Amino acid sequence: MADLSASVLATESRSEWVRLRTLILLRWLAIAGQSAAILFSTLYLKLQIDIGLCFMAIGASMISNLVAMFVYPETKRLSEREALLTLLFDLSQLAFLLYLTGGLNNPFALLILAPVTISATALRLQATLFLGMMAILLISVVALWHVPLRTEQGFVLRMPQLFVYGFWIALVIGIAFLGAYARQVTVEMHAMSQALLAAQMALSREQNLTNLGGVVAAAAHELGTPLATIKLVSSELADELSDRPDLAEDAALIRDQADRCRDIMRSMGQAGKDDLHLRHAPLGAVLREAADPHSERGKSIHFNFAPERGADGVQPEIWRQPEIIHGLRNLVQNAVDFAEANVWIDARWGRDTVTVRIFDDGRGYPPDLLGRIGDPFVRRRRTAQDRAQRPEYEGMGLGLFIAKTLLERSGAEVTFANASDPFLDPSERPQRSGAIVEVLWPAAAVIVDPDALKAPLGENQPIRI
Repeated sequence: MADLSASVLATESRSEWVRLRTLILLRWLAIAGQSAAILFSTLYLKLQIDIGLCFMAIGASMISNLVAMFVYPETKRLSEREALLTLLFDLSQLAFLLYLTGGLNNPFALLILAPVTISATALRLQATLFLGMMAILLISVVALWHVPLRTEQGFVLRMPQLFVYGFWIALVIGIAFLGAYARQVTVEMHAMSQALLAAQMALSREQNLTNLGGVVAAAAHELGTPLATIKLVSSELADELSDRPDLAEDAALIRDQADRCRDIMRSMGQAGKDDLHLRHAPLGAVLREAADPHSERGKSIHFNFAPERGADGVQPEIWRQPEIIHGLRNLVQNAVDFAEANVWIDARWGRDTVTVRIFDDGRGYPPDLLGRIGDPFVRRRRTAQDRAQRPEYEGMGLGLFIAKTLLERSGAEVTFANASDPFLDPSERPQRSGAIVEVLWPAAAVIVDPDALKAPLGENQPIRI
């Protein structure tokens, strides 16, 4: 899981997120809008605007677009520096147009927000802060110094100074708020997409292990008869060659190696099987399989299986889905990691639901993070005691997120809680005093239809990896 987390966080860099073609298309839209606004103002509204300088600024954008289209390929992705310079050019060009057309008396000054918002979604925080400060500086300059808008009769069009000041404040707040909002949403979306990718990688790994186990199980089944024959013949040879110690020793070696092959195939087959007989298993068997990798880590894992009132006392057969096994395994791993000595896995089944609860006797979830458990990349400042107990633990919450995502994919509802008040004195806390995870499935989502259990299984299909 640590390697998976590192690979996910390695993609956090935002360089080369933006395609040059995207910014070129946005700039063409801006050029078209600016040209239309200038022509409408001069031809229809009869405003006195220095149309030459305005179209010189628009022409500079057109030239830069044409150069970018002919020099760079369509698939060119901008580095962070290149994207910052491109947005800074657009910001400066727009500020120059505002200077020529009334400054903040021009309602199109609102468009100054666009480059900063784009930067917040595509660039790192330092670049966005720099571009935001430049935007505030430029609107401050054009608020104080600009060419006034004049009508055909020579009247100056301008708002009261109080309105101009208010518009300036609104733009500054808009730059800060929209930049922060766009960045926060983008960061959360990026973190969620990376966490979902990690969950998909974990599920793919579990499925590959299951398929590999199926191949090994099939090989063990096919090799069982030849290995048994080799062992039988070698045992008989060893008995018959008792008067030839050198040959008897070779026959015994063949027998021992046949036993070793059998043990190797058996141990490899424990990773999982795709035999149709094992597509489903009793609830307790699936829970034990999920917890098995963590049973030898120095903590005691206790199982408790019981029906709910009015339910059949026989454990139900549930599907051995990779999502269920890997999700439960992650939850058990987290409980074993933080338990003092014991972990309890309780399972209850009824007519409508199947419930699994995992308890531990540790300190429980941090109260300040309890509402965010199950979110990806939840970081918390670790104390010296935490680092001493688990120096390798990064504490990003990715494992719990993967478990929650995979189990919810199987139809479960996952909730997290603490068994007791973490601020109680140790002598006052109950035995099951740590974290609780409850996984609740509708019975129809995981329990195999009893009628399907009576039907013929059919032929095992070849596994393709």
